[in-house]
Amino acid sequence: MRTDNDTWDITTSVGSTALFVAAARALEAQKPDPLAVDPFAEVFCRAVGGSWAALLDGKEPEHPLMSAEFGQHFVTFQAARTRYFDDYFHNATQAGVRQIVLLAAGLDSRAYRLDWPAGMTVYELDQPQVLEFKRDALAAHGATARAERREIAVDLRDDWQQALRDSGFRADQPSAWIAEGLLIYLPASAQEQLFTGVDSLANAGSHLAVEEGKPMDRDTFREKVHEAKSVDDERGQWWQLVYNEQHAPAAQWFAERGWVAEETTLIDYLKTVGRSVESADAEAANMLASITLVSAVKR
Repeated sequence: MRTDNDTWDITTSVGSTALFVAAARALEAQKPDPLAVDPFAEVFCRAVGGSWAALLDGKEPEHPLMSAEFGQHFVTFQAARTRYFDDYFHNATQAGVRQIVLLAAGLDSRAYRLDWPAGMTVYELDQPQVLEFKRDALAAHGATARAERREIAVDLRDDWQQALRDSGFRADQPSAWIAEGLLIYLPASAQEQLFTGVDSLANAGSHLAVEEGKPMDRDTFREKVHEAKSVDDERGQWWQLVYNEQHAPAAQWFAERGWVAEETTLIDYLKTVGRSVESADAEAANMLASITLVSAVKR
């Protein structure tokens, strides 16, 4: 269960969810027609080894990501989410943005795999052990960042705004922000702090992209958490890591503060990229129906 000051590395607690997502991206890359290809997702899984490497070799048939009911939809979701945010960054840089902020960067490899224009700086904020793992794994693979990459080892529940400034972030210049796979791991109060921090540091012309999930009925959520305690796999553990809270819908919150926001449901986006939105699995169906992708530009 989560606590106020909990920490983690890449194989424990919230850190392990980044590995789960990376494995999904790696599985998507194995398809003949992937929505997005992250070549470093496999690098991370093989750096950890064990069942994560075996999964990519087809030797873990019981792994949740291999199930037809849930796994295939989760893999598709991660691929679509990756494509959405990749396109978002392309649009932001085309508009002249040269500062990127990855909030809870996890195993995001965009600093290494996207074609960034000259003069780009990518700020990655996350727990120190997560950043260390990523740095070491990519260095061992011989990967080189395609932009200036600055690590900021900070908990987003702390004063991350000052840490960002101390690392050279320029609040007087446009920036592009991403909160991908993040909000569900923050209580509503921390979500508010995050939104307020972004708004305070974002100059006119800044961009923002957020993935958010609509909270479940409280009784249903408590039941899911109780059931998950008896399930010893990544899918069961996930229920004990998330907060079933939402400070405010991102599009609404930022629009009220001078941003021009657009939102699309995950289901609508999946239809746009030609992927299935039907699932008989209750958890997959809830995932598909509850998630919204938001992008915004500050006037």
